[in-house]
Amino acid sequence: MKYNFDKPVLRENTSSVKYDLRSKVFGRSDIIPMWVADMDFQTPDFILGAIRKRLQHETLGYTFIPDSFFQAIVNWNFRRHGWQIPKEWISFSPGVVPALNLLVMALTRPGDKIIVQPPVYFPFFSAVQNHGRILVRNPLRYEKERYRMDFEQLSSCLDEKVSMLILSNPHNPTGNVWDKEVLLELARCCLERNIIMLSDEIHCDLIFSGSRHLPLAGLSPSIASQTVTCMAPSKTFNLAGLSTSYLVIPNPELKKKYDTLLDQVHVGAGNIFGFTALEAAYSEGEEWLRQLMLYLQENLDFLTGFIQQHLPRIKVIKPEATYMVWLDCRDLGMKKEELRDFMIHRAGLGLSDGFLFGEEGEGFQRINIACPRSVLEKALCQLRDAVDGI
Repeated sequence: MKYNFDKPVLRENTSSVKYDLRSKVFGRSDIIPMWVADMDFQTPDFILGAIRKRLQHETLGYTFIPDSFFQAIVNWNFRRHGWQIPKEWISFSPGVVPALNLLVMALTRPGDKIIVQPPVYFPFFSAVQNHGRILVRNPLRYEKERYRMDFEQLSSCLDEKVSMLILSNPHNPTGNVWDKEVLLELARCCLERNIIMLSDEIHCDLIFSGSRHLPLAGLSPSIASQTVTCMAPSKTFNLAGLSTSYLVIPNPELKKKYDTLLDQVHVGAGNIFGFTALEAAYSEGEEWLRQLMLYLQENLDFLTGFIQQHLPRIKVIKPEATYMVWLDCRDLGMKKEELRDFMIHRAGLGLSDGFLFGEEGEGFQRINIACPRSVLEKALCQLRDAVDGI
């Protein structure tokens, strides 16, 4: 079956964060929203069909997580990533961000230090700071339009108070797919000091041709024993509104601590349609995903070519994964608030401000290219005209 990613989907008046909160977030409702990390494509028909089928039953009462939910996760990760996950390693979470917060509370203590690698997905910061832990920054190095881990600086951060490191793999917002050597060196640093690694791998299925995702915990049993992996079908299949994700926790002691807290705060029951959607996505979604990635590659090529030709003062940090693209706008010579105002009021675009991802992101913007190409073209033309008018 040929899927149509050019088809517009009208999302206004559906309580869409991306569309219906434009006035609140940007101060105007007529901007093109390209900030929130969900896609402007229709959720796949086989997922919607599975949900409709479940709705044929008249009762939506209390439900437990079926074994088929766990088996779908096991099968998908083995087929896609060659990672064999025993079902006993899997725990439910209502989302990756809630999971990060719960894991910080369950596996560390107030006053512990936790390392993050900015510029990085900004909920990492609050997951640490909102619970009385100390945020330690290990900034990525930006060299030749690519980001690299700074292991020398990381070594200088490590002391007896560091108990956890939060990794973005693939990396949001830069789109890096970390290779085996980098992941092994990072793990070595953490294993030597018994530091727990939280690996946010929610973008792991959105890999462009030429790259390969490596689950951190799949590299060795010793690494697995100190790693908690956060995953979900939500980014891949546009299911964020169903609040369904999962964790892979090979270490039974760490898993018990997390499961205990999940039970104590009563957020582990999940929802019927989240279970149904995950099973359908992971059972029937490979061809849809293949076609999606081809379309996203074409969007990325269009974006890159347009900017090179018409906007040479902006540089594309070419992603190896995800549909979020990191743009270096520093040559425009604007301070962070000025750049935000320019994008909103001159270009008519709602992008993600780079400074949200840490001070290292000042002068950058993150753009979501998971939209029909006609929308992407319109947005880029608006940006070109705005820059030409400076």
